[in-house]
Amino acid sequence: MNRARHAVLGAIGVTAIAAASLQAQAQDAVAELIDAKTNPIGSAQLNQLAQGVQIVVAVSGLPAGKHALHIHETGACEPPFESAGGHFNPTDAEHGWDSPGGPHAGDLPNIYVGEGAVQIEYITDRVTLEDGATSLFDDDGSAIVIHQGQDDYVTEPAGDAGMRL
Repeated sequence: MNRARHAVLGAIGVTAIAAASLQAQAQDAVAELIDAKTNPIGSAQLNQLAQGVQIVVAVSGLPAGKHALHIHETGACEPPFESAGGHFNPTDAEHGWDSPGGPHAGDLPNIYVGEGAVQIEYITDRVTLEDGATSLFDDDGSAIVIHQGQDDYVTEPAGDAGMRL
């Protein structure tokens, strides 16, 4: 079964994420999510667990539909969010759940935004909040980014997901 479809999506309504800088202290982190006008639209909470990193995202104010959700390589979030760099990919994997050489460590399941807000919870074992090569807390941090469209889970470098919201 495709691991991308194992995510637990608790759709409370609808929303979207822009990008948020992840700055860490030990085993947990919270990032404020902002839109292109730098207005707060939600948050991402990351918790180090024994089986990986739990990511809980709660957002509102995004266009309805499917949106790609990724961890990006740089913790800089100035609109239009190109400052966040590419996907977090410390192992030089290919992009996408459906790619034989993938996924990137920063590839996360698409989210669905209906009307209102959305909250998702996902656990990934491809990143850590602790020290190491897959740590989100390297010298330049990391970012959570929501894209305009959905990730097709195969196209390099970012799943043909469109602009960063």
